[in-house]
Amino acid sequence: MSSDNLPFTGIKVLDLTAHRAGPTSVRLLSDWGADTIKIEQPEAISKDKGSILGARNGFDLQNLHRNKRSMTIDLKNPEGLELFYELVKTSDVVVENFRSQTKHRLKVDYESCAKINPRIVYGSLSGFGQDGPYDNRPGVDQILQGMGGLMSVTGIPGQGPVRVGIPICDLTSGMFLGFGMAAALFERERSGKGQWVQTSLLQAIIAMMDFQAARVLKDGDVPKQMGNDHPTSVPTGVFKTKDGHINIAASGGVLYERFCTSIGRADLVEDPRFIGFQERSDNRDALRKEIEGETQKETSKHWVDMMQEVGVPCGPIYNMGDVFDDPQVKHLGMAWPMRGGSAGDFPVVKTPIIMSRTQQADEVRLPTPDLSQHTEEVLKEMGYDADAIADLKERNIV
Repeated sequence: MSSDNLPFTGIKVLDLTAHRAGPTSVRLLSDWGADTIKIEQPEAISKDKGSILGARNGFDLQNLHRNKRSMTIDLKNPEGLELFYELVKTSDVVVENFRSQTKHRLKVDYESCAKINPRIVYGSLSGFGQDGPYDNRPGVDQILQGMGGLMSVTGIPGQGPVRVGIPICDLTSGMFLGFGMAAALFERERSGKGQWVQTSLLQAIIAMMDFQAARVLKDGDVPKQMGNDHPTSVPTGVFKTKDGHINIAASGGVLYERFCTSIGRADLVEDPRFIGFQERSDNRDALRKEIEGETQKETSKHWVDMMQEVGVPCGPIYNMGDVFDDPQVKHLGMAWPMRGGSAGDFPVVKTPIIMSRTQQADEVRLPTPDLSQHTEEVLKEMGYDADAIADLKERNIV
């Protein structure tokens, strides 16, 4: 499908990433129009015995690598490296998530690329950063969930540290890098120069800790596990119903009074244990017991519907199957159809951005490619004829 109206139309991206964090950053550019060439090792020389993302035609890899073309190059071969450099000359962005020293060993680092093309925007994503005492440590999501403080505030009090249910360090670091590269492309319009954009899983998760991190920096207050309760707003959390659980957020003075009245417990507003914010925080367990004495009398749907009527934030707790059945999720089009790939036709998860004038297509532009699917196409665009392409293939350079 055409990408002529998308923001990154005309931007050429060389994608050297693997795993999840790096591809997440590239996906932001690809979904919004960039011509992305995913560069991988030729199958004949690849030592890859399988990805943490699963099979190439599996749900995870298919969701990460849509809207890209695939080209194979042996970057360890001098001729393959020269091919890569040829691509750099006419590209706008290079993205990698190697360990910090690996790109220098391969000679695909920022300095090498900037010598060839001073306008190149070079994105790097690592576990711990490009320098410092941990610069060459391998970093994976769960390790950084622990080191960034997230696991210390997740889970039920007393049960020990708990990871969250998604690779949040990978995903957020990818989003931060995507934003950084977009910012560098915007700045290049003024300066005419590219630059090296960096982030790491460690930086991303510390930034995502946000107010929990700010508590330590300002007041020296180290947050602890609070389970399903909000650490500072009461009552906000998960409450039992007749047939399950719901989330309720009624911590402000007006909301709290409105909530108590709606469940038939207006007496809780004047109860000295709960009369103010601090009192409700100090007696949160007693307040929960009073609330659940009422919420367990009716179904989740009953309370969700009632709370919408009175203007109290409340919602069901879905499994992922329920999520995509929700009418608002359907309205937002978060299941994005992808057709024409070797894995078949199915939806992937849409990038959650809406613009008033610039509209994404109703379907994914390019289905996730097979390995080397576009190698010949890209080489022809570079000026190679059929004999030259056949020679490069025969020698496993591409």
